[in-house]
Amino acid sequence: MLAAASHNVVTLIAPMAGALTGAIVAPAMAALNGLGAEVGDADWLAPEQACDVPFAGAAAADAAAALHRALGGLPLDICVGPAAGRRKRLLVADMDSTIVAAETLDELAAAAGKRREVAAITTRAMAGEIEFADALRQRVAMLKGVSEAALADTLAAVALSPGAETLVRTMAGAGAHTVLVSGGCRYFTERIARRLGFDAAHGNTFETAAGRLTGRVGEPILDQHAKWRALVETARARGIPIESTLAIGDGANDAPMLEAAGLGVAYRAKPALAKAAGARIDNGDLTAALFMQGYRLAEFAA
Repeated sequence: MLAAASHNVVTLIAPMAGALTGAIVAPAMAALNGLGAEVGDADWLAPEQACDVPFAGAAAADAAAALHRALGGLPLDICVGPAAGRRKRLLVADMDSTIVAAETLDELAAAAGKRREVAAITTRAMAGEIEFADALRQRVAMLKGVSEAALADTLAAVALSPGAETLVRTMAGAGAHTVLVSGGCRYFTERIARRLGFDAAHGNTFETAAGRLTGRVGEPILDQHAKWRALVETARARGIPIESTLAIGDGANDAPMLEAAGLGVAYRAKPALAKAAGARIDNGDLTAALFMQGYRLAEFAA
């Protein structure tokens, strides 16, 4: 039996039950054997949906490359990492297109008849083509005159990403501290955080006067550097080693915090972020981040 302190773990995750079978796990194990690794028995976290395969004697990066070669054509999410310390004590999650299934600023812009123009800037900012703070100022300026009531209407129409609530409540139930952080509007982050049970939330202030947006953003702007600080400073304040943190996001402005985290997960990520992440969820929902930590389906919060 492999010693837990000395081995790595491959987690294979299918988007639904029944999609991961022994016939798929077998070539994954063969790929590890091909690297000269000592491979342990598959441990099923969810029947025919997620399993761990422990191994020793091969580098994690080499294993990940071999697995993607062997299984790259299949709709699976693959995570490779150390067996020790898998369950994280701090979760820092982006909001737009991560915890919620939309860009809230783009949706709010629809009330001003500016959705197309704002969304075009959002796309470039999330791809890392333009500096985030400047892009935010440009977009919010287009919203001048939008009523505060449009914020509530937008919030009511925004859907959660599949698995978001289960991810947050399961980790919180296991004792993790949870933080929602966004370069978007604080109005949304605070309310989404309360809905899902996050311990804290950070976002930008969109200034208002006489019940309407002024088109100005409160300073300082929460950008990619502030997201990184939210992770690092929260971990430090709570005495949590950085190795025991999980960060998850989708855009270029999430890269610094994902790179700093013990486990950085890119969720349906733009190319600029996918290259920086330690793990990716391209096929499953956000509960894949629980399987990546070794949680079993039976442990998921209802």
